[in-house]
Amino acid sequence: MNRFNVFTTALLLSCTTLATPPVLASSHQSHNHEHGRVQIDNPWSRPTPPGTPMGVGYLNITNNGGQDVTLVGAESPRAGHVSIHETSMHDGVMRMQPLQDGLAIPAGKTVELKPRSYHLMLEQLPKPLLEGEMIPVRLDFEGAEDMDIELMVQPLDGMPMDHSKMDHSDMDHSDMDH
Repeated sequence: MNRFNVFTTALLLSCTTLATPPVLASSHQSHNHEHGRVQIDNPWSRPTPPGTPMGVGYLNITNNGGQDVTLVGAESPRAGHVSIHETSMHDGVMRMQPLQDGLAIPAGKTVELKPRSYHLMLEQLPKPLLEGEMIPVRLDFEGAEDMDIELMVQPLDGMPMDHSKMDHSDMDHSDMDH
């Protein structure tokens, strides 16, 4: 990947991960998936420009059971690889890094995958994610059954931000096509 594409990808991801989700009256917004003790609400994503190899996925995961569960992985036919990431601030620099041990969902709690926090990273996209598209994703859990969901690709409407303090150096792109 050349320097321009790396910058463009970083710029796009920072816009998509920092934009707030629109409030829609759509049935997809209120749609939830429940399987056993795990419930998924509000699964969504953002469109990606042509040539951008990465997108994001957001959702709320509720553990209605009495035992903790862990989101250990995900896959989608629309992406070559899906990983679970966390965005955090360190010394004034925003960093994005994969969660090596998965994302714990404590018993009786909800964990929100959202901009500036936890999210799914859809990597190696063969074609752009398009507004209105439904992206199939299989969520892999430890301590609960795996689930099939769909991310609704919602319009871009976030405000521009200062990207000069974004650091993606912790991201592992070794398995990406160049």
